[in-house]
Amino acid sequence: MNVVDSSGWLEYFADGVNADFFAPAIENTAELVTPAISIYEVFKRILQQRDEREGLQAVAVMTRGRVVDLNVPLALSAAKLSKDLRLPMADSIILATARALDATLWTQDIDFENIGGVRYIQKRNAD
Repeated sequence: MNVVDSSGWLEYFADGVNADFFAPAIENTAELVTPAISIYEVFKRILQQRDEREGLQAVAVMTRGRVVDLNVPLALSAAKLSKDLRLPMADSIILATARALDATLWTQDIDFENIGGVRYIQKRNAD
């Protein structure tokens, strides 16, 4: 199972420098898990930078896998991870989702560097 965090989705949709890193996890929809909070973050960012039509197209891709809503056990796990690892709320929910499903978390968000169960690549800018 694979969870791609919001930064990975945005990189993929923008065809950024690290898009190829995220492509295998995103395109293997049978193994793809998408936390609902990621849909919120990605849709909001695309609304800010582009338009609603493109945002909804992104959501359609994101929902090809299994979408996981925030529930009480996941919220409690995320709160503990947030406290223990000093992660922001959305990051802790995404990590808690990955851990609850024994999934690999794919990211370029430095907050996740050196955390177990995470495939991290350093964010790079186009030259």
